[in-house]
Amino acid sequence: MYMKLGRKAGKDLYKGNNLVIEGVHGKTKMLRRLGPLVYLGTFITILFGGSTGREGAAIQMGGSVAEAINRFFRVNLIDTKILLMGGISAGFGAAFGAPITGAIFGMEMTTLGKMKYEAVVPCLVASFVGHYITEKAWGVEHESFIIQAVPEHSVFSFSKVILLAIIFSLLSVLYCQLRHGIHKASEKYTKKNHMVRACVGGIIIVVLTIILGTVDYNGRGLDMLEQSFKEEVPPFAFLAKLVFTAVTLGTGFVGGEAIPLFFMGATLGNALYGIVDLPLSFLAGIGMIATFAGGANTPIAAFLLAIEMFDGKGIEFFFLLA
Repeated sequence: MYMKLGRKAGKDLYKGNNLVIEGVHGKTKMLRRLGPLVYLGTFITILFGGSTGREGAAIQMGGSVAEAINRFFRVNLIDTKILLMGGISAGFGAAFGAPITGAIFGMEMTTLGKMKYEAVVPCLVASFVGHYITEKAWGVEHESFIIQAVPEHSVFSFSKVILLAIIFSLLSVLYCQLRHGIHKASEKYTKKNHMVRACVGGIIIVVLTIILGTVDYNGRGLDMLEQSFKEEVPPFAFLAKLVFTAVTLGTGFVGGEAIPLFFMGATLGNALYGIVDLPLSFLAGIGMIATFAGGANTPIAAFLLAIEMFDGKGIEFFFLLA
């Protein structure tokens, strides 16, 4: 029902964050109704076991609100771009409790060549306001990931981190390729019948869940994500999450990719604990940030997220990752 409603209300809804980026660059008009539609779609997807996050909804809702304000005040094209960037920043800052990262993410995500530095102050203001309203007014508590120990500074430690960065980047590439491949194949073989696509995708997720005998890879997967920083988790958890998320989003369901990317990277880092002589929580942390940086193509925001999320621990290693 949602797929049918969503397609009628907004034919470009499936583009997700790409629709927001196109809106920033004036290639398309953002839909004011995008916000509630994406919120509803993300809620339904997670509720019924789809593997996705909610931050994509926050970003798109921020862009939708910004577009509504833009049309009310009828600002020019340059100010429209900045306004939409501010909406993205507010959504990210509110979703992750990382206002500085949110500001840069709003600029970096929409960059095609050169960053618009004139948007720094508006994006910072929007991100901090979104963050404080979420935390102080609504009392939302964000997830906490703690790095217990970092390796000593040595040539070997930095060499290991560089090698791991390559591995995590390949993971993000594998995910992106699989998701896009499923998207193209599902459209081709269902003749772009989006209700059939969603039905097939849902059946695949149910079958995979039954085969694995666990719901750890459905929804956001925060329990295992947090566990990966504390103790060993199933060694192929990252691969299961990758497949679940690629199928969910590739068959037309709505949601964010940041949390799934966090999950994939952290659990792969966890799996490498027995191979690489580095602290467990540190491996999970660099996996989480490096995979997000590669999947979202926002290395600066990923570096700042590591600083805000891990209180600056291992900053030199995360700088190397970015």
